[in-house]
Amino acid sequence: MARKKRRGPETAVIGGVTHDGRGVADTDGKKVFVAGALEGENVTFQRRKFHRNFDEAELLEVHESSSDRIDAKCEAFGRCGGCSLQHITPEHQRKIKAQTLTDNLERIGRVTPEAWLEPMTGPVWHYRRRARLAVKDVYGKGRTLVGFRERHAPYITDMQRCEVLAQPIDGMIAELSEMIGSLSIKARLPQIEVAVAENDIALVFRVLDPPTDADNGLLRQFGEKHELRIYLQTGGLDTVALFYPDAVAESLYYTLPEFDIRVDFEPIDFVQVNGDINRRMVNFAAAQLGAGPRDRVLDLFCGIGNFSLPLARQAGTVLGVEGEASLTQRAAVNAGRNGLDNVSFRVADLGKIDGTEGWVKEGWDRMLLDPARSGAAEVVTRMHLFGPERIVYVSCHPGTLARDAGTLVHEQGYQLESAGIIDMFPHTAHVESIAVFRKT
Repeated sequence: MARKKRRGPETAVIGGVTHDGRGVADTDGKKVFVAGALEGENVTFQRRKFHRNFDEAELLEVHESSSDRIDAKCEAFGRCGGCSLQHITPEHQRKIKAQTLTDNLERIGRVTPEAWLEPMTGPVWHYRRRARLAVKDVYGKGRTLVGFRERHAPYITDMQRCEVLAQPIDGMIAELSEMIGSLSIKARLPQIEVAVAENDIALVFRVLDPPTDADNGLLRQFGEKHELRIYLQTGGLDTVALFYPDAVAESLYYTLPEFDIRVDFEPIDFVQVNGDINRRMVNFAAAQLGAGPRDRVLDLFCGIGNFSLPLARQAGTVLGVEGEASLTQRAAVNAGRNGLDNVSFRVADLGKIDGTEGWVKEGWDRMLLDPARSGAAEVVTRMHLFGPERIVYVSCHPGTLARDAGTLVHEQGYQLESAGIIDMFPHTAHVESIAVFRKT
């Protein structure tokens, strides 16, 4: 059998762009996705991966640039998998994400909102207050790498800093690499959890072997130099323990000033990565729900109370429901600390409810949904049992939002009043969005 001839570089005009920043060229009746190419550009590319219905290609040269193209700020852009859109103006990034939301709602949910919301925007650099950094001691490089995974390979990006991490962690990558490279357990330390609060910064080092006394000294020195809280995680999440300093006066926290709310959290808790956007999002959601002192509000997938606590400032009664007991416990403590006695929390697997649960049919005037990427299918198919007049749905996946919106509109008697994107993760392909429904 004759060997298939290897393709050389090709030149084409990009006809469109995907949500993750890949240009789409149509050559010989087959689509080619070209990473980093923008709509309207004339480019040269090299096919690298071949599939039955499409190919993937590397961008070699841009002959005619789009007006939306800019120089990436990060030196590691193109190699690092953390960001895929730094070569595009923030304004055009949002247009791409808004189009992705539009396409999903129309194609999957067969719904269109009565009004499109303006994108919810905030800082585009140094916004990320939560992150998981991978660590790998690489013998061939003679150093320990700390950072995000590469875009096209399962390796850790060789990087010195990160422009989207909150300060001062953004400029600490190189020092972390050097410090970990000096540890005896450098090959047994696979990741670092980063948590930047308003009052302090925490790093959680996952250690597969116990640190030696010398290792402990280096970790303490690093924590003291940078005024950090250092935690060690020796096993599951329940093994996370403060290492440096010996004790702290208060928990990590962030605030929601418009509601006079302080939310305490642990360094491994889920919190929205973009603090500025989170405040805007909470304010908008509360305003759209419009709860008053006689209203009963249900906050599903409530976490540690990011929405429940501020909603309790407005509503008569709030119930937060979450699948993880540790999070509801933290939420209850937060409620007490904020002087709220009209909010309570319950543990329930919201992916397995069947409608027989007593709390489901207690009568709810308003509902807030903030599910994981898998969405809230089990909840929305039983929305007639809950019966809220208004629903605000915060989504981190436009596909599952569209699916659930279709169920609410076509099966549960709701109208999609408005929808729009939340620019929670600038420069990345993540499409966060928010939708408002009212009962018809």
